[in-house]
Amino acid sequence: MTKNFHDLEMRFVYGETLNELIDENPNVMCLEADLSKASGTNPTLPSRHPANFLNVGVAEANMISIAAGLASEGKIPFCASFTCFASRRVYDQITISVAYANMNVKIVGTTPGVTAGPNGGTHMCFQDLAIMRVMPNMHVYSPCDALELRAVLRYMASTRQPTYMQLVRHQVAKIFDTEYAFDPERAVPLREGRDVTLVSTGYMTQFALPVADELRREGVSVELLHYPSVKPFDAATLVASAQKTRAVVTVENQSILGGLGGAVCEVLSEQCPTRVVRLGVPNQFGEVASEQYLFDKHGFGPAQIAAACQRLAGEKG
Repeated sequence: MTKNFHDLEMRFVYGETLNELIDENPNVMCLEADLSKASGTNPTLPSRHPANFLNVGVAEANMISIAAGLASEGKIPFCASFTCFASRRVYDQITISVAYANMNVKIVGTTPGVTAGPNGGTHMCFQDLAIMRVMPNMHVYSPCDALELRAVLRYMASTRQPTYMQLVRHQVAKIFDTEYAFDPERAVPLREGRDVTLVSTGYMTQFALPVADELRREGVSVELLHYPSVKPFDAATLVASAQKTRAVVTVENQSILGGLGGAVCEVLSEQCPTRVVRLGVPNQFGEVASEQYLFDKHGFGPAQIAAACQRLAGEKG
């Protein structure tokens, strides 16, 4: 019987998929920095593939350096930790040992943005998409559901390039089926529309989709574009949609500075000047709080997504 991955937490989908990848290619390695239970790889991966599992302890910078060494010998290391540790804390090691050297290292940042919840402001990394996107040679992905996560992981294992991927730990809503194929060069149009373009990535797509459907019932035609890849970025699909709707809303579980919203504004300012509203976290740190509280405080939950789309569509009239 085929396993229903949508019934699993995303971290367990990550662990199970890594096990499959190691079964298929023993060069795939799993590296952890004392957070393997949080990442979903413990206990199944070390018990099934002990030779392919390496826990370096609370030493994230060393984990990246070790991964670069393994990659230089033909291994395919996947390194996971909380986003704050997988991006901010080890940025220099990634820059020099991975990106500058163009090593085939896969970095996985777990609990992105507000999903860090009770860990608070020190662990809520709102800038990982931005800082990874500006790094030469780095590819940056943010899958939105379990089957897209599996497709992205398989793509990562099959390609030779430095890659950073966000991983939401808990279970998320189903968006795709088993026929889904990941292509980092292409956005995924989830809904067609004419009044406003809604652009989302990663965790926020599960909220953007029902908003688009509800607004359609209310007479606002929303074109929804999901971007599993923030770098490379599919400019052509965005420009074509903006030329049609002349109004764009972006939403991301990130700072509005430099990530998805930044990429959208960069493309449109050069190729199709368009009114854009960016939803996400403003220039602030996080705090210990519920997801709903943070959505409301920073203005990027479902209600705020709907209001922004309605406002932009109305301004055109």
